[in-house]
Amino acid sequence: MRDTAGAAFEPDARKLHIGHFAFMRAFVQGLDLRDTWERYLAVEGSRTDVRNVRRAVAWMRDAFAAAAHRHRRHALARLVRIDVSKVRDREGASAAAQSLEDFAMERGLEDFSIEDQLAYYQEAYGNGTQKEKRSARLLRRQLDGIAWLEQVASEAPHPDDGVRAWLPFDLAVRLEGAGMVTLRLLVERINGVGRNWHAPVRAVGAGKADRIVAIMRGFHASTGLRIGAHVLDPRLSLDAHTLQLVVPASTAVVPLEKFVVPQDLDGSNGRFRAPRYQCQLAAENDYGALLSFLREKQGRHVAGLSTRAIGGDALGWLRNLGPTARAYRTECERFMLWAILERKKPLSSIDFDDAIAYRAFLADPQPADRWCAPRSRGRWGPAWRPFEGPLEAAAQRRALTMLGTFYRFLVDQRYLTGNPWTGISKPRAPAGAAEHTRSFTKEEWGFICTRLAALPTTSANQRLRVALPLLYVGRLRRAEIVRARLGHLRWTEMPATPDEPATAGWELLVTGKGDKRRLVPLAQVHVDALKHYLASRGLLADVTHPDNAQVHLLGLAVDLQERTPWAATKAVDPRRGINAQTLYDQLKVFFAGCADHLEHVAPQSAAQLRRASTHWLRHTGITHSLAAGTPAEVEMKVAGHASLATTSKYAHAETRRRLQGSAAFLAQQTPIEPDNGAGASAKIADLVK
Repeated sequence: MRDTAGAAFEPDARKLHIGHFAFMRAFVQGLDLRDTWERYLAVEGSRTDVRNVRRAVAWMRDAFAAAAHRHRRHALARLVRIDVSKVRDREGASAAAQSLEDFAMERGLEDFSIEDQLAYYQEAYGNGTQKEKRSARLLRRQLDGIAWLEQVASEAPHPDDGVRAWLPFDLAVRLEGAGMVTLRLLVERINGVGRNWHAPVRAVGAGKADRIVAIMRGFHASTGLRIGAHVLDPRLSLDAHTLQLVVPASTAVVPLEKFVVPQDLDGSNGRFRAPRYQCQLAAENDYGALLSFLREKQGRHVAGLSTRAIGGDALGWLRNLGPTARAYRTECERFMLWAILERKKPLSSIDFDDAIAYRAFLADPQPADRWCAPRSRGRWGPAWRPFEGPLEAAAQRRALTMLGTFYRFLVDQRYLTGNPWTGISKPRAPAGAAEHTRSFTKEEWGFICTRLAALPTTSANQRLRVALPLLYVGRLRRAEIVRARLGHLRWTEMPATPDEPATAGWELLVTGKGDKRRLVPLAQVHVDALKHYLASRGLLADVTHPDNAQVHLLGLAVDLQERTPWAATKAVDPRRGINAQTLYDQLKVFFAGCADHLEHVAPQSAAQLRRASTHWLRHTGITHSLAAGTPAEVEMKVAGHASLATTSKYAHAETRRRLQGSAAFLAQQTPIEPDNGAGASAKIADLVK
């Protein structure tokens, strides 16, 4: 990067913008710094800290002087380093005269130029002493020099500039450590997360975060990077309509409901479209055909969604799908974005070679910054991406299978003449490997329960104390538990028979994949914990009371206003439930905390905990239940598996026999000591002889 003098300098060196020059003009004139500091330099820190002011002024004087030297204005470089206020104090000003600032304020001249102010000042007080004249001339020359430097050294921020170019070094380093390397990435993070965007940045609290937001808003005119109004408010206080306005509809990597398909790629004249008179779909293009498919997968759920529940827009139902339809939306959305943005083809023109190329793409979605982002990035924000990273073999296989189902639907409805996924081989994961590695041992589960009991008593932690055991003992998926209500809980009694004694217990009616229902037995201890949790939410503790029938088992945190009184949070309805992502995020944070405690004493377990998610609790529950002697056919019903073969993957008898049977042989092995191969060569030589 070069300035107008053509001299090269460091590309990540901090740059000068018009705010620096505006501040320095006020500073050298001795004006009140309150407004100018807050407007231009608040990101440097509090103005009440003299060290911040001194450090900022010293840096600007050095930067001004360096710019003057680059333009061979060496006298100007010396001039801008002079503190005029100290010269004035040292030489002494007339005791009878007002300061120039006070004089201008009194006469209403504050908006006049410094030259006009000085002219009126001299008219009122005379020419003064030679020293006063010299001080005034010095001030005028310095202001003229700053004005000239502003023309040649002031730069406009660019969205792809590094944060070091425009923010203090120590602050920029912290932002870079959190992945916000450029101004564009910084604004994407701010818009994508909202009010708490700064949470992962070390030593950056709400005050510094607000100052960074302010300066980035000041850069909007030159960068074009706009920070949304939603950033000012807590996430829970924002309604769905407000969030959906953050990212406009476009032809870019955006969610399906925001994606604008180019007219020439909408599939109206797709290569493999069947004759229109034969098609059984009303859809005119590929996007409409995809929506028809997702409506079919959503089934009865979409019919029950009110306009209010879907945010008031025609495609709002796409954000409120059931588990099965949501899974299909994910895979079809990914493929449509890839086909149009990367392959430049409509869905109805995809051929066998395109399908092979997409299979390779799933294993490594590149470029990663365009296609990948953490799961926690909401669909409403600009930081959302369709992938988290490369898919494992099992996930690739599932994606290809779902796309095959989608295209088979299009063929069956006579929208397309053929299915490009027919004959595409799918990656295979090692049999049984996922189930075995995605579960905790008995010891690890015991440690998790101990850490769970030690959490501070907050509403969110009380929710976790209920959720985690239910996921485990009920072998529940996260979508199943967040949809569960108290009306689904029942007490079941079975009378005695000649062959069986009477039995009774609690059961939870669960709606799983494909709207299949199953009953999950629960222990009294779990119901007692649920009663305590209901009372903490201000609800009736009776789990079978009719007034509680529509209450979600897992509710919103009811103590937010108490714990964060400074945040403008809305009152929380204790009957409402949470979404699946909230539960996932909270559990990931909890597992990370458990891993930190085990890092030095049990690193293997710590690594497991860092990988763990909500689904691990389902796997763990199934594995422990089978190990405790639960018949496989019973476990199949409780877990909601379609076949006994799936349940059998969790029974590790063969693995146990393999490890135990090899233990004696493995115990005989001794470590091989390094000897550069000389000893081994000698032994081989002896054997040959």
